[in-house]
Amino acid sequence: MKIWASANQKGGVGKTTTVVCLGGLLAEAGHPTLLVDLDPHGSLTGYLGRDPEGAEGGAYALFQAAAQGRAADAGASIVETGCTGLSLLPARTALATLDRQLGTREGMGLVIARALAGVASRFEFVLIDCPPMLGILMVNALAACERVLIPVQTEYLALHGLDRMVRTLEMVTRARPQPLPALIVPTLFDRRTRASPESLRRLRERYPEQAWRSTIPVDTRFREASRAGVPPSVAYPRARGVEAYRLLLGDLLDGPVPDRAVVVPGGVGTDSASIASQSTRSAAPEMGRQNSGETVSAAGESSHGNGGCK
Repeated sequence: MKIWASANQKGGVGKTTTVVCLGGLLAEAGHPTLLVDLDPHGSLTGYLGRDPEGAEGGAYALFQAAAQGRAADAGASIVETGCTGLSLLPARTALATLDRQLGTREGMGLVIARALAGVASRFEFVLIDCPPMLGILMVNALAACERVLIPVQTEYLALHGLDRMVRTLEMVTRARPQPLPALIVPTLFDRRTRASPESLRRLRERYPEQAWRSTIPVDTRFREASRAGVPPSVAYPRARGVEAYRLLLGDLLDGPVPDRAVVVPGGVGTDSASIASQSTRSAAPEMGRQNSGETVSAAGESSHGNGGCK
């Protein structure tokens, strides 16, 4: 079981979108995948149609169990998303109280790692959505994962948050028996602006080894998919943002990610050949054009294909 975390000590950079889009692509490719929401804001939980205010169990229950000296049973807290092969360990807003309640308790930094070990036979991949601040939740995520993805918005102020995140990773790596590789993922790239290309240039100059070779473009399809409560790859399989994440996943897996036919309204399928052609055109580093957000016909992007989701 491979465990990746999406982390940055700055909000609004695409952490949740990275988790839900990569998770959807992995599940569609036949890899049972668990998404873990460790952000008290519950953005990932809400994205998939659940209310973090009313969510019972979930990640919070694991910390409650550990605080009471009981084994944390992740299996009992996992819920299905309605998409084949994609499960969720939801967040509750009560996660925000954990630093005050348990921050000084010994052994609380490994709660998630131990809980995930108990469900290793069920999943091939686990993707963790981290909160935008350093605390017990981010420490748990970084202790559990074997790779960190750092989404960074391509604008000037985001680079300062990136520097803080890199220092945090250096600190965590010193305490780990194994190295923790990190990949910086430039997000919200818009080539029409002056700030995005300039910020991307600075990012790659400062972190030439860690920065991903391409970018994730601004894409209103991500927001539209959240309204449907499904991964973007299901709602809009041909969106250029989805194809950018497909390229990213291929790099992470050291190979191309296979496409699957997606059923769209009216029973029209999007075939792998046409999606691959679209990927070749739209997943290049210049993919900064912003989508308009309109619904198009089956000859373009599907509006809400089910893609294995109910």
